[in-house]
Amino acid sequence: MTPSEYTGPAFWASAFLGDYLAFWWPEPTYIEIVTGTIRLEGVYKIFGEQPRGRALELAQAGHSKTEIQAWTDHVVGLADVNVDIRQGELFVIMGLSGSGKSTAIRTVNQLHSVTAGSVWVDDVDIQTLSGRALQAVRREKMGMVFQHFALFPHRNVIDNVAYGLEVQGVDKTERVNSAMEALSLVGLQRYAMSMPSQLSGGMQQRVGLARALASDPSILLMDEAFSALDPLIRRQMQDELMAIQQQLKKTILFITHDLNEALRIGDRVCIMRGGRVVQIGTPEEILTKPASGYVAEFVQDVDQGRVIEVQEVMVEPAPIAATDSLAAAVRSIEDRAGVFVLDANGAPEAMLTVADGLDALERGASVVSEALRTDFERCGPRQTLNEIYASAGRGLPIAVVEDGKLVGNLDPRHIMKELGRVESLIDSFEREVFL
Repeated sequence: MTPSEYTGPAFWASAFLGDYLAFWWPEPTYIEIVTGTIRLEGVYKIFGEQPRGRALELAQAGHSKTEIQAWTDHVVGLADVNVDIRQGELFVIMGLSGSGKSTAIRTVNQLHSVTAGSVWVDDVDIQTLSGRALQAVRREKMGMVFQHFALFPHRNVIDNVAYGLEVQGVDKTERVNSAMEALSLVGLQRYAMSMPSQLSGGMQQRVGLARALASDPSILLMDEAFSALDPLIRRQMQDELMAIQQQLKKTILFITHDLNEALRIGDRVCIMRGGRVVQIGTPEEILTKPASGYVAEFVQDVDQGRVIEVQEVMVEPAPIAATDSLAAAVRSIEDRAGVFVLDANGAPEAMLTVADGLDALERGASVVSEALRTDFERCGPRQTLNEIYASAGRGLPIAVVEDGKLVGNLDPRHIMKELGRVESLIDSFEREVFL
């Protein structure tokens, strides 16, 4: 083994203090270094006196949480949950009370043992660890952010942030430096010596986030972390989290009951119901391709324009040349409202619309250059429809540009068609009872 492969007391004792000291650290006390992938495979969690009995059999046969509770007096927390969270991904599990979302996150740090299945952190099944090995993973590889801050009222801010490092036995100077770095990430370095009672709710939650970041974990577990905050502060914390994630690229498992929050911050979203996974997808996929009437119920009141990106709606650019035949160019536009002329670098420099082309033909024009206009709007493929709404209001095609080059045409008619398609799709689902 090498330091790049293993960590923990057993390895270091064996390497530097000899076999005698290693004897006093029961195996296994090392794990492979966590880079941040999480995988739940066929996970079941049954609460009750005989979780591996009839209740598990019924859950494996596909019966609902309500049925199993009525028949066995056992509660299904999770049923056949399969989730694969990628390194550096902000993965959100969303659902109503009783859906299993908090139970799922608690299997990742083994606050809940599973009834069946495996929970992998990289290549280690976390559910097989115990004692010092489990403590090492929790302390060194995972950070936890709670709903109600969970700060020590008798410790100042920096001591709260450094607490996890203190438990690990990190030297005071090092842990203070790490705590200050974490506080700087959340903008609270000025409050290092303040007491928690002197801070607002949002600031206290920032301290909780800094504490989770101080030990530089590969994984952040956030269970309803922003639910106790006022709406404005909650949105600010979402912004803060996304900014930190852009910088640090942690693997974040975030639990929420708020679909708007899930769609706003998640790279991917998992919707749960009755202990089972209903749908996993990007925010755009959840909104535009709901897998069931249950998901459609959730998304029907979401402002689609704030989630759907331009790249979901744009069409292939089909550029033309200024020297082309005007009549042929107008015919080539087909169902587009217009097409673009590019410069030598592939950037849009002019636009031909159907209306302008027909007007120019009536005047006797014969080449494209005689009917071009340059007063067109530009946007990026990952902008949302809401962000370009004002530009679309002009009724002219918008040039979708990335790295200076034209990558798509965005027609205002296509925007309305997509929004209408989503509304029709949602309406087409039969209404379902939520629970």
